[in-house]
Amino acid sequence: MKVGLFIPCYVDQFYPQVGIATLQLLEKFGCEVSYPAKQTCCGQPMANSGYAHLTHDCDRLFINNFAEFDYIVSPSGSCVLHIKDHLHDDKREGEATHVRTHIYELTEFLTDILKVEDLEAHFPHRVGIHQSCHGQRGLHVAQMSELVAPPFSKPEKLLNMVTGLNLVKLDRVDECCGFGGTFCVAEEAVSVRMGIDRVDDHVKNGTEILTGGDMSCLMHLEGVIRRRQLPIKVMHIAEILNSK
Repeated sequence: MKVGLFIPCYVDQFYPQVGIATLQLLEKFGCEVSYPAKQTCCGQPMANSGYAHLTHDCDRLFINNFAEFDYIVSPSGSCVLHIKDHLHDDKREGEATHVRTHIYELTEFLTDILKVEDLEAHFPHRVGIHQSCHGQRGLHVAQMSELVAPPFSKPEKLLNMVTGLNLVKLDRVDECCGFGGTFCVAEEAVSVRMGIDRVDDHVKNGTEILTGGDMSCLMHLEGVIRRRQLPIKVMHIAEILNSK
């Protein structure tokens, strides 16, 4: 299958190793992966700030870059959700629909499309998962704890395939970290307090490596960890699943 690799702006600029790990992981499972070099921001920051009317050029460019692929995969739940919910083009709505219905966050693509049941990965560490809000409540990659429903977690399912990995059980499994895109700028104090609360949960339960599917949330938590000089390392889930 032909897969278009969508790498969000902050991953491209600050965490290129996450994009590389995603590419290598997809290729391990036989995907023919291409990276459209002209891709830029998907438009999510503008849309979330109330300027959705300014994202039309972003939509058109996204369609130009990705309409030809069987699937589009990204290591970012929030950016994927933005495209799924908001990508439209009056002149090319058929192509826009194809993109919206064939874009996947990495862990849901591995579990739902590739049906991965085995990973040749080894990672001997205590790992704590941060379930980001967009991935959990928007893309449904994990069950919400407030619902009276059977629990599930696609990221956990994949991490449980990694030999040597010890999955940490948190007190509050799916609480928001406080990042929220532009929320962390508009409500800095609240955002920081929420981030501290999430990190404290990981510290209390012995997390060595804090992971998740949204590098934006992990970037926020990493900032808290660095400022408090805590012995926790932050890694995107793609890096762990791609480990040897």
